[in-house]
Amino acid sequence: MVFANPTYLYLLLLLIPLIGWYIYKLSKSQASLQVSSSEAFQQVSSSWKIHLRHLPFVLRVLVIALLILVLARPQSTNSWQNSTTEGIDIMLAMDISTSMLAQDLKPDRLEAAKDVAASFINGRHNDNIGLVVFAGESFTQCPLTIDHTVLLNLFKDIHPGVIQDGTAIGLGLANAINRIKDSQAKSKVIILLTDGVNNAGEIAPVTAAEIAKTFGVRVYTIGVGTEGEAPYPIQTAFGIQYQSIKVDIDEETLKNVATITGGQYFRATDNASLKEIYAEIDQMEKTKISVQEFSKKEEEYKRWALIAFALLLVEILLRNTILKNIP
Repeated sequence: MVFANPTYLYLLLLLIPLIGWYIYKLSKSQASLQVSSSEAFQQVSSSWKIHLRHLPFVLRVLVIALLILVLARPQSTNSWQNSTTEGIDIMLAMDISTSMLAQDLKPDRLEAAKDVAASFINGRHNDNIGLVVFAGESFTQCPLTIDHTVLLNLFKDIHPGVIQDGTAIGLGLANAINRIKDSQAKSKVIILLTDGVNNAGEIAPVTAAEIAKTFGVRVYTIGVGTEGEAPYPIQTAFGIQYQSIKVDIDEETLKNVATITGGQYFRATDNASLKEIYAEIDQMEKTKISVQEFSKKEEEYKRWALIAFALLLVEILLRNTILKNIP
């Protein structure tokens, strides 16, 4: 047993002068009667009340001692124990080109991808996770971090138009590799999501995949978009109008990137399939690491408080009934 407020235990020292005061008071309160001989009283047996006359004071001392223990907050706890948990380093590479505004996923591709990625992050408590965004160019939105609250807040600032438009898949992948390549984790993963064909940047996606393989980085690629055509919002003089555009995803390249790095390619045609993809990746990417954790402490003061309350009731009852003092 441990105490949350152990300094209160020093109050137990106050019981010493309290007991001393009681003994002193008891010695001064003894009545005296002078007789020539005490032989007449030797055959008189002592009443049981005489033997119990100090019991109320003993109970009062115990009550005070227990109340001090309650103030010190006794707690029960287990010892440190070794356990295993699961965690890896993950970089998310997300396409934020204007085509991600297509509404074949609801409310649109980008918002659906952000929502599902946020749920994925919330379920990976022990992972370092970072975020790279790309369109015609790429930049790091958040480096690898265990502080997922910061990462999720940075998701709010993601929207098309913050960088040059286009789809630089190879550049986005290379940026993510650069952020994760020096990680000390045994398992390094990149999840790359796009809805188009590589048409910008100086690095080809397959070249970036070869670099990822060199650094032991596994890449999962996700092509997001329905089959055929998708509604795309266009600003006109009469407000937002929707036009059907052809869904064009370079699945062959995305499959090659995944194969080269030992990952896997997925196609998300709606919100449900996108959630299933992240759930599948979540199940596949589990690496056990050894950690040391401490079991939860439990408060024990309530039991001692109830005992103190019961003893106080007994003490009050005795003082006012069978052990009542008559002045």
